[in-house]
Amino acid sequence: MSTNVLRTTDGWWTVRDERAVRIETKAVTTAELLADRDAVREAAASGENGTPVTDLVVLPPVTTPCRVVAQMVNYRSHAKDSGFTGDIPPTFFRKASGSVSGPHDAIVRPAHVNFLDYEVELGLVMGATLPVGTAVEEQDLPSYVAGLVLTNDVSARDVQLTKTQFYESKSYPTFTPTGPYLALLEPEDFDRLIDLRLRLNVNGVPRQDRTLADMIVRPAQALTLLARFQTLDPGDLLLTGTPGGTALKAPPKPVAKISALLPPALKWKAFFKGQAKNPLYLRDGDLVTASIATPDGRIDLGEQRNPVTDAR
Repeated sequence: MSTNVLRTTDGWWTVRDERAVRIETKAVTTAELLADRDAVREAAASGENGTPVTDLVVLPPVTTPCRVVAQMVNYRSHAKDSGFTGDIPPTFFRKASGSVSGPHDAIVRPAHVNFLDYEVELGLVMGATLPVGTAVEEQDLPSYVAGLVLTNDVSARDVQLTKTQFYESKSYPTFTPTGPYLALLEPEDFDRLIDLRLRLNVNGVPRQDRTLADMIVRPAQALTLLARFQTLDPGDLLLTGTPGGTALKAPPKPVAKISALLPPALKWKAFFKGQAKNPLYLRDGDLVTASIATPDGRIDLGEQRNPVTDAR
């Protein structure tokens, strides 16, 4: 069974039944913790009553700096929302690790961003080095992936689309809420990944709700494709894509055909004029909640609760 780990300013903790037991380790980084699994197992097996999780101030369980890599359009429902048809080539992009924030921290909208979007995603946390040229089969996943985290790939759509700039649009501070838990997996847990359900609500209203059965390129294949050109190390993070239900959706085909005939400046002006009527983009005062878990709770990455605020 997976072991849930929390990070606080006071160190690392294992969690069971909403109570946390301190891990006796000198580890500071996620990579160092993953190298001290004996200490994690000892804390998890402890009969200590522990501390209520609600008494702890939780930090992201993935420490930075680290590599943060993400997959683009990797759920069939998201591909449909985005207007893609036919085969979708697997595509990766990087996010600045400075965007990683806590599971209850505010998402801060920069002053120049008008179209702020959300994307609940399953994050894979590497437990071993993935060298360039590695081919990963399903049965190999436990050799490379130590655990899972809940993430939100927050996106400034007006920056992303007008500049075709994923790195900037997804890398502002607070744009990758991560945690609360790092779920460290046992080999048998990997068979349950397909059952994980990703959910995201805004102000209590459901926006995204899909299982990994909707995923196009699954983790083993994604790591194989990524290893064609990118090394990953322990503690690095791979975001595996988001389901449909984001605020941004492709315009109807007739509108898209007409827009394609316009000069770029006019095209984007017309597009965002239409988007301004879309009430789904995040605004100051909104509350974004997200969760990822299997139906039986065997793997449960916890819940994020991130208020949205404008930059002051």
